[in-house]
Amino acid sequence: MARPVLKNKDARALFLDRHLLSLAPTGTGKGDDLLELITQLGFVQVDSINTVERAHHMVLRARRAAYRPKNLTQLLEKDHSLFEHWTHDASVIPSEFFVHWKLKFARDADKLRKQWRSWRREGFEEKVDDLLSQIEREGPKSSACVGENEKRGSGGWWDWHPSKTALEYLWRTGVLSVTRREAFKKFYDTTERVLDYRYTREAMDERRSIDWLCSAALDRLGFATSGEIADFWDIVTKAEAKDWCENAGLIEIDVEGVDGKLRRSYARDGIMEETPPKPTSRLRILSPFDPALRDRKRAERLFGFHYRIEIFVPEAKRQYGYYVFPILEGDRLTGRIDMKALRADDVLNVTGLWWEDGVRATPARLKKLRSELDRMARFAGVSKVQIAPELGF
Repeated sequence: MARPVLKNKDARALFLDRHLLSLAPTGTGKGDDLLELITQLGFVQVDSINTVERAHHMVLRARRAAYRPKNLTQLLEKDHSLFEHWTHDASVIPSEFFVHWKLKFARDADKLRKQWRSWRREGFEEKVDDLLSQIEREGPKSSACVGENEKRGSGGWWDWHPSKTALEYLWRTGVLSVTRREAFKKFYDTTERVLDYRYTREAMDERRSIDWLCSAALDRLGFATSGEIADFWDIVTKAEAKDWCENAGLIEIDVEGVDGKLRRSYARDGIMEETPPKPTSRLRILSPFDPALRDRKRAERLFGFHYRIEIFVPEAKRQYGYYVFPILEGDRLTGRIDMKALRADDVLNVTGLWWEDGVRATPARLKKLRSELDRMARFAGVSKVQIAPELGF
């Protein structure tokens, strides 16, 4: 029996809807509205790059125009309705999901001990118990607050002193949690003091967590291979995701790529009858780390969007840490823009713009882009937009 085919246009609309990019970015962007947004996404990747604004803030702003960074701080550091940990990368995650991260803590405990014995400097395991006792007595600590007599390395982010490694190990295995950040530096406290007991009290059931993680991943993707389901949270194994897909009552469909090629995927029964909303025509500038673009190969298949940061970063600009930002318009990724908030000059400096093949720089499109740049400047805390003359708009 032939598998049903999800046409490319329908697949793009459904995918954007699942990633909350179909509708105009309305809403308060704070409190319960912001928590529900992050819960629907599943997580938001945290990144320190501050070319315009930090990546996690740009992800949230793309879906809630009223969002401001202080709104996330409230949920993370005061309400603690979010916690910070790892998916495929460092992320903020709803605290109600914490019980399922206990599976990750358990699996990482032995794995990290073995890896970090060879990857880091020796001696971190001897620091674990004393460091935990110190935090229990004295309260939150950052890596700068511990191991004061230990040699600090200069070999890069991997060259941690033993107490920093022990601190990270206690966090990665769930004993400690991030309670706040200062100048983006993490401060850790015991998990029982950071998160409410209602989030931490439940014991981890491996089978239940595997089922929840796979099911929640598929709900947020709409359609996926078993490998994509495993990659979403990066907790379950490929084999576990494959087994789940074969036994969860799903259907198999063929998803059409922008080039007409079909890719077999799993989906919920009824997906072919779904009618996601027509994507808004509003033009939005996205973070390179937006969850809709995290899987670059999937973005290429669905949208024909070949995102390569390095191609568009001239050597002269590397000193500024430039990133190229994707442009979303309707159900298409229509271009890329190179910009940086120069706060000392009170300006958003736009130095590069590349439209995708077949996309014309019409007056209407350029007007929408200019409006988005004005909004982005306000979000970045600068008052002016400066566009390189050679860009012609």
